Amino acid sequence: MGSTVWRKSSYSGDQGGDCVEIAESPATIAIRDSKTPAGPILTIEPAAFSTFLAWTGGGATGAE
Repeated sequence: MGSTVWRKSSYSGDQGGDCVEIAESPATIAIRDSKTPAGPILTIEPAAFSTFLAWTGGGATGAE
């Protein structure tokens, strides 16, 4: 995922803390801990990510 563009939630402040970042491609959504960008990456299908967002109340715009 070398040329991947990562986005941090707009709800995350600039104070550090517990944040996740996502990167999108047509086939997968990649998720990582923003504190350890070289650490493990979870990849899931976009439909599964949409289901997760709906379950958490984030809706389609919850990834921002």
